Amino acid sequence: MDATKIDVQIQLSNGFAKPEFNIIGLADRAVKESAERIRNALSALNLSLPAKRLTVNLSPADIEKTGSHFDLPILCGILCAMGILPENELEKYLIIGEIGLDGAVVRTNGVLAASVWANNNGLGIICPASQGSEARWAGQTNILAPAHALDLINHFHGKQILPMPAMINVESENDSKIGDLSEVHGQEAAKRALEIAAAGGHAMLMVGPPGSGKTMLASRLPTIMPEMTANEVLETSIVYSIAGKLEDKSLIKQRPFRSVHHTASPVALAGGGSDAKPGEISLAHNGVLFLDELPEFNRATLEILRQPMESGKIVISRAKRNSVYPAHFQLIAAMNPCPCGHLGNAALSCSKAPRCAEAYQNKISGPLLDRIDLHVDVDAVNPWEMTKLSDTPSESSATVRERVVAARERQLKRQGYVNALLDGGDMDKYVVLNDELTAFLNTAAEKMGLSARGYNRIKRIARTIADLRGDDNIIMSDIAEALSYRPINRGKYGVKH
Repeated sequence: MDATKIDVQIQLSNGFAKPEFNIIGLADRAVKESAERIRNALSALNLSLPAKRLTVNLSPADIEKTGSHFDLPILCGILCAMGILPENELEKYLIIGEIGLDGAVVRTNGVLAASVWANNNGLGIICPASQGSEARWAGQTNILAPAHALDLINHFHGKQILPMPAMINVESENDSKIGDLSEVHGQEAAKRALEIAAAGGHAMLMVGPPGSGKTMLASRLPTIMPEMTANEVLETSIVYSIAGKLEDKSLIKQRPFRSVHHTASPVALAGGGSDAKPGEISLAHNGVLFLDELPEFNRATLEILRQPMESGKIVISRAKRNSVYPAHFQLIAAMNPCPCGHLGNAALSCSKAPRCAEAYQNKISGPLLDRIDLHVDVDAVNPWEMTKLSDTPSESSATVRERVVAARERQLKRQGYVNALLDGGDMDKYVVLNDELTAFLNTAAEKMGLSARGYNRIKRIARTIADLRGDDNIIMSDIAEALSYRPINRGKYGVKH
């Protein structure tokens, strides 16, 4: 997330009959291949390398250099060494961009992060023309965005002026495809749990038969969540810029909704690879990570979620580098109660029930389930009930969102963050229970076999329910409702809670 400055040093040495081009400084193959791209780009500019030894040093030399974004700064350094570009002027800029064989400046990853770093360090930025508006979103006022290397040369020679890129705002194509909560018929209990999850930032697991509306409910969660703050927009957009997914010319202003298929690998979920790119949990930063068919995921893949859910970040460790990415995501998961999905329905369930259900649900570890605040049964809706419900208008996302925003504002004013993150001394300070409520919760926790983590999660959920009521005091019904979202026994979904 934090850009690292690399100094591109160029030296031309005498004594060679033909040009020699060497790139040093722990450069990978993509960086070394820039020598051929630059040779061809110079040829397109009707220039040629002098008959000297050309050495490019990328400093500091102990940091591995990867990617094609070193092309443009290397080319600019060579043009300075050849006396074509003014070195004293280029020193005022951070330079990033790939070079095509024809001299075109091609888009690359990480422009937004680079622009933020340059702005914070009093530098301008030179970047591809197609990403000039991306650099503008970092607050930059000194941007040169050439489409071709010749544009940059002409600019510094006074033959043309590169204009300030426009700050283009492109609306997300997904906005109209998300839908509205009013489109979900029935499932009032699940909608209530979804509202609590949105208000407090709580993780949620929905369990029910196929076609009961679990995926539909999850996809509506972003429509009832508060709008992203300016800092959240910038953080999320930087993650997408690093991952090369900031495809349009605007920032990520809608909360991400990442729906991950159960065949996803640990690297796809956590991030990694040779260049340690962000994974799905970082792409869901400040948004929703939706895992459908939870037991179908590889167990090792799911266990990756445990640490980021607590810390809000993911550390990717590789042999040559460590990368830290933010991962403040809201986990929403869905699953069938058993492989066939019809546990408890005598007409549809298989002959192996309920043994198959216990084996199926045991694929998910207890520690991971314990980190999920809300466990909700989503029963199938009767067709006759759906017909009646269609005549009764359901609450829209906008109506629910007003209550969620009001509850969030209470939390931010009180403790500065959402209730899902309450812990330690803040838990005792902001979740105050009288003797009667404490005795009630302790008795219930003992009967339900709650862990210390589960016990605290009940208190967090009760705090959120009180916030939705607009009350600073937690009452008995808040505790009772919070307890209803915790299963008594694992392996019993679809039978009895």
